Amino acid sequence: MTMTGAALTTAAAVLLTACGGTGDGSSPEHERAAESSAAPPRIERPVIKLPSSFQLTFEAWNDADPQRQAVLNDAKEELRAGYAAIIANDPDSKAVAFYDTGSGRVQSKKWIKSYTDKNRRVVGELPVFDPKVTLLDDGTTASLAYCTDESKARTEHRLTGKVEGNSPDMDPEVSYVVTLRKSSAGVWQNSSVRSQRGKCAE
Repeated sequence: MTMTGAALTTAAAVLLTACGGTGDGSSPEHERAAESSAAPPRIERPVIKLPSSFQLTFEAWNDADPQRQAVLNDAKEELRAGYAAIIANDPDSKAVAFYDTGSGRVQSKKWIKSYTDKNRRVVGELPVFDPKVTLLDDGTTASLAYCTDESKARTEHRLTGKVEGNSPDMDPEVSYVVTLRKSSAGVWQNSSVRSQRGKCAE
């Protein structure tokens, strides 16, 4: 990966309410209890925290379609988890593993180690913008394209404190295409990531 890679998202509980009797003698209380027991379980997602020294912002990261928004929510958390792992010097981050699957996990770990093996962390600002979600395979696979701008993103050496950015002749924008797969628990997990520098401006 390039320098860039991966908001606390909790699944909204489905509120089921009874609308009058069924005519079979069952009580509204019985109906509510039966319906509540059929509600999907709440997904316990990891809590991810980033320090104020690194501002990861998501611009226009929303979609009117609930399924596409769910993809965006989990993709956002995967990115936040990846940067949190770099900052915490934790290539084996459980939060990253929660949001990755298959080759996506291998890619993420390699990307995180490209920083941690050099004793570096990220600082500064990184906007993530222009997301486009496409649902595939009857809603079990998704493709997400987005861009980042590394103009104000930097790396800092943990021991010396030396801060470095990209060279002036390097295009700061990077485009990404992520393939995500919906797990049996309902989490959209990264299965692969492709990136290309300088392909955001259309």
